[in-house]
Amino acid sequence: MPGIIVVGLDASAAMLAQADKGQSPVYVRADGAALPFASAFDAVFSAAVFHWIPDHDQLFRSVHHALRPGGRLVAQCGGAANLDRLYGRARALMDSSEYRDHFVGWTSFNHFENVADTERRLRQAGFNDIDVSLVSSPVTFDTPAAFSEFVAAVCLRHHLDRLPPSARVGFIARITEQAGGDDPSLTLDYWRLNIAARKGRA
Repeated sequence: MPGIIVVGLDASAAMLAQADKGQSPVYVRADGAALPFASAFDAVFSAAVFHWIPDHDQLFRSVHHALRPGGRLVAQCGGAANLDRLYGRARALMDSSEYRDHFVGWTSFNHFENVADTERRLRQAGFNDIDVSLVSSPVTFDTPAAFSEFVAAVCLRHHLDRLPPSARVGFIARITEQAGGDDPSLTLDYWRLNIAARKGRA
């Protein structure tokens, strides 16, 4: 729309390289918890990103600082209990004698937060008109092949990076076999944390 400037941001140079290089939006490489902007935006929108940022206190302070007075934050990310079943099965495999040597020093890379702590952090960062909810949003796949392809590319890609190529197929096959026995089968137990808040006017 005329008069609207959209700025896209990612910490990954590889992700930005895949982005459309048209005139709008403008793309910036930066850390979401250390945004290089001050009172610059009327709105900040994020989808499926906040759970990759470990420090949510600093995240919300950074977003608040980047917004103009009266500006809005609208976001959705993975919330508490997100993919507990899938990641629980992955942890059990990682701890098994077959795989444990590949996961020495492993640390969790996701931060799935709950409603109460998110509301508290938003208030402490200076937001008002806060609305946070946690919603179950399961996703079911039609075939084992589709399930395997998705979890390998999205949910468990960091796990597979720790494994030699010869071990990756077996790891995913075990996860897929277990998911096939669920009811409903081949279903990922997604939980979405919905976040809306506003920066107060000066």
